[in-house]
Amino acid sequence: MAEIETTGTGDTAEPLSEEQVKMALRRVKDPELNLNIVDLGLVYGVRVDGAKVNVDMSLTSPGCPSGPEIMTGAEEAVRTIPGVEDVQVNLVWTPFWTPDRIEPRIRAYLGI
Repeated sequence: MAEIETTGTGDTAEPLSEEQVKMALRRVKDPELNLNIVDLGLVYGVRVDGAKVNVDMSLTSPGCPSGPEIMTGAEEAVRTIPGVEDVQVNLVWTPFWTPDRIEPRIRAYLGI
């Protein structure tokens, strides 16, 4: 299963932000690479509308064996944020993921 830490992010009176969602998504790791899905560049977009969150994300390949686990982990991580009532995780393939989407500091660490 994808690794998820479940820690709160603060006061529920504040409106949800894209940054809160991205912080939660950083707790979800690709189990094969042991890197979080944000740094891997798998998260393409986050939209927050009140208590509703939409996440557009991809996988490293259409045949990724960990795909369902990663997608479920992403949804579960966002649901841990206080104030979130609805989460929609959308799998998108455009643009297709490439290693160029990995955060530059992580690419350097990996020697890519």
